Amino acid sequence: MTYTILGRCAKTGRLGIGIATYSVTVGRYAHSTRSNAGVTVSQANANENNNAIALRLLAQGLGAQAVLEHLKANDAYHSYRQIGVIDRGGSVAAYTGANVRGWAGEVTGENYISTGNGLRGQHVAEAIAEGFLAEPEGDLEHRLLTALEYGRDAGRQGNATAHRTERSAALQVSSRHIHPDIDLRVDLHDKAVDELRRVWTVYKQYEGYYADRGRNPRGAIGQEAFIASMKEPRP
Repeated sequence: MTYTILGRCAKTGRLGIGIATYSVTVGRYAHSTRSNAGVTVSQANANENNNAIALRLLAQGLGAQAVLEHLKANDAYHSYRQIGVIDRGGSVAAYTGANVRGWAGEVTGENYISTGNGLRGQHVAEAIAEGFLAEPEGDLEHRLLTALEYGRDAGRQGNATAHRTERSAALQVSSRHIHPDIDLRVDLHDKAVDELRRVWTVYKQYEGYYADRGRNPRGAIGQEAFIASMKEPRP
């Protein structure tokens, strides 16, 4: 039971993933972005090797559909997987195997893939896509979080009679660096999507602080002064 948004910012080329699930440690599956390459996910009965393979192929210049076909050909159990790939140019490829349980599928468009399994219906995937498209001028990470929130509010995981809350969620965004710009995760929380938004809101205040410490450690603001300046201080 997982729902996910993969996205690319058409203006900046930044790439990212937002993911939420009832299971724990979903962040391990969200380490799937690479600057100037693409973003991918393997979920449901996930093959964790897929992300590394896909990112390597994307970095070599293969397109999204070619990467997807390679992953399927390389995996005898691909019918149990749900796979999404966006390449550096914004082309997308998505697949839901016949053996993925519950309602499972995807909604795709230029620069995004909304995908999920064990959902309450197609309307959840459609809502996730709607959330991603709601503020096209917004920062990519905000759009990814909004997409997860739309999916949550549309019914999220479960079936016609019951639903399961999200207990883990993660957000990763990459741009021009060899490391992600943003790499956040929440685990064992009854409202993991809400908590991920809160953590991101606090982290955004740290972005400049961390960058200054790396670029100019001698002149960077001290930690106590920085914390005192925060809107929502955290120890």
